[in-house]
Amino acid sequence: MKVIIVGGVAGGASCAARLRRLDEKIEILMVERGPFVSYANCGLPYYVGGSIEEESKLLVATEQMFKVIFNMDCRTNCEVVGIAAKEKTVKLKNLLSGEVTTEKYDKLVLSPGAAPVRPPLPGLELPGIFSVRTVADSKNIKEWLDRDTDNSVGNSFTGVDKVSRPKKAVVIGGGFIGLEMAENLVERALNVTLIEKLDQVMPPLDPEMARIVKRYMKKHGIAVKTGDGVAGFRKGEQGDLEVITEKGKVYNADIVIMSIGVKPELELAKMAGIKVGELGGIRVDEHMVTSDPDILAVGDAVEVKDFVTGQWALIPLAGPANRQGRIAADVIGGRKSKFRGTQGTSICKLFGAAIAQTGVSEKTLKKLGDTDYEKVYLFPNSHAGYYPGAKMLIVKAIFRKSDGKLLGAQVLGEDGVTKRIDSFAMAIQMGCTVYDLEESELCYAPPFGSAKDPVNFAGMIAANILRGDMPVVHWDSLGDSFLLDVRNPPEVAADPVPGAVNIPLPQLRSRLAELPKDKQIASFCRSAQRSYYATRILLQNGFRAVNISGSMLARSIM
Repeated sequence: MKVIIVGGVAGGASCAARLRRLDEKIEILMVERGPFVSYANCGLPYYVGGSIEEESKLLVATEQMFKVIFNMDCRTNCEVVGIAAKEKTVKLKNLLSGEVTTEKYDKLVLSPGAAPVRPPLPGLELPGIFSVRTVADSKNIKEWLDRDTDNSVGNSFTGVDKVSRPKKAVVIGGGFIGLEMAENLVERALNVTLIEKLDQVMPPLDPEMARIVKRYMKKHGIAVKTGDGVAGFRKGEQGDLEVITEKGKVYNADIVIMSIGVKPELELAKMAGIKVGELGGIRVDEHMVTSDPDILAVGDAVEVKDFVTGQWALIPLAGPANRQGRIAADVIGGRKSKFRGTQGTSICKLFGAAIAQTGVSEKTLKKLGDTDYEKVYLFPNSHAGYYPGAKMLIVKAIFRKSDGKLLGAQVLGEDGVTKRIDSFAMAIQMGCTVYDLEESELCYAPPFGSAKDPVNFAGMIAANILRGDMPVVHWDSLGDSFLLDVRNPPEVAADPVPGAVNIPLPQLRSRLAELPKDKQIASFCRSAQRSYYATRILLQNGFRAVNISGSMLARSIM
C-alpha cells in the first residue's frame, strides 16, 4: 500500500509517524509546501517576543528525521498542484527546481491547515503589515522589529528605507494569536494597541469573562479597542503606517499584526472533488474519511463535531489535529479508531495570567436556544490561603439543570489555571456530572491546592443548587427581589448596592422580623459564601430565599 500525506505539520506529521509505527511495509510519502516539517507554529509569538531565542527550537522534527527514523519519503518545498481522485494520482511540484512529477496513491491524507484571514482592505500590502502562520512570518517580524538607523536590515524589505526601530504596534484581532502577539510586543517595549471588531476579546469566552481579560490587558499597558473593525491602511506623513477603522478612528503604527482569524485551506479539497461543509471546512466522518473513501483529512481544514453540542464546528487547535492524524493512521492501518469530537479545550498565556476554557459557553447555548442549563461563579484561592503566593481564581462552570451533566468551564487567574481546566476538560470528556465533581479526589498539598479543590467547590455549589439546598439567582435576573446585603458595614460603605438592605450575617437570626415573607429575598456578600449561609438560615425559617451567584465579585464583572 502507498499512502501520500499532504501537509507535514501537526495532523500530517502525527499521521505519518503513527502509520509507520503501525506498519513497517507501507510506502509513505509526506509532502510539505514549506521548508520545514513538524514545526511548533503555536510557539511563533514567543519566538518574536524572545522567550524562544533560537529558530531551531521551533522545529519539533526534521525532514531528515522522518527519512531516517521513520523510513519514509519526506519532501519539503513540495506543493500539490493537482489531484486526480478517479485515477488516484497526485501531481507534485518541486518549488525549488520547478520539476513536476506524478505519484499514485492507495490512500491520500490531506492536512493543509488553515490560512490567516486577510480581507481585501486598502493598503494591506504596505510594508510593515504581517500575518503570523509560519516560521518565515515570525522571522520577518523579528527582522522588522530589530531594524534601526544603524542597521541595514530594513533594506531587505521592498520599498522600505532605513528608519528608527519600531515603537508603536497595532494588533488586529483579539483571539489567541492577537493576545499572544500583543503580550510579546509589549515585552519588546512597544506601545501596543489591539483592535477587535467584536464587542469582546477572546471569542470563546462568555462576555463577562472576556471583560476581565480586557481589564487585565489595559492594566499591562495595552490599549484595547473593541467593537470597531479595520477599514484600511495608508502610509503616514512620518513614514509610519496609519490604521483606519470602520468608525473613522486612526491609529499610528510602525508595525501591524493581522490576526483576525483563520480559514480552512480548501484548494486540495477542490482539486480532489470532496465534500465541503456549510462552515467552509472539509467534511469528514468520525473516522476522518472524506466523501471519497480513499481520501482522509485532518487538522484545521476539517469540520468536526462539537463534543458537547453535537453541532458541526471549526476548531483549529493543535491537540485535536494531532489526535485526528493518529486516528487517520489507525483507520488506514485497519483499526476501528473514532474521533470523539472536539470540546475546544484551550489556554492562553497573558503576562502573568492564563485564560482557559473547555466545553460549551453560555452564549453558544443561548444561540442554540438551549435553556436546560445553569451556571455558577466562584472565586477560590489557587492553593491554601495560608501558604504564600495564593492567587484568586475566577471560575465559571455551566451544567445541565435536568441531570447535572457538566457542559463547560472557564477559568482565569495568575496561578493554578491549567490544573483546574484540565480537570474540567477530562470530566466533560467522561460525561461527568457536578455530583462527580463533588467526589473527585484531586491532589492536595498547601503549595498546590486546598483540601477542597476549586473543582470540588464548583461541583458542591452546583449540586447544592440542584438539590434545592441553595436556590440561585444572577445579577441580571433579580426581578423585584428584596436585596439582602449580609456584608459587614465597612464593606458596604466601600462598595454599596443601591436599594439593598444591610443586615450583617452575625445579626441575621436576631433580625429576621425585618425581612418580608411575601417577596423573594436575594442575598449577597463578597463572594457568595456568607450569603449561602444566610440563604440556608432563611430557607429554614420559612422565607423564599435565593443566593446571588458570585455575589459582589460576580457583580464586578457584569
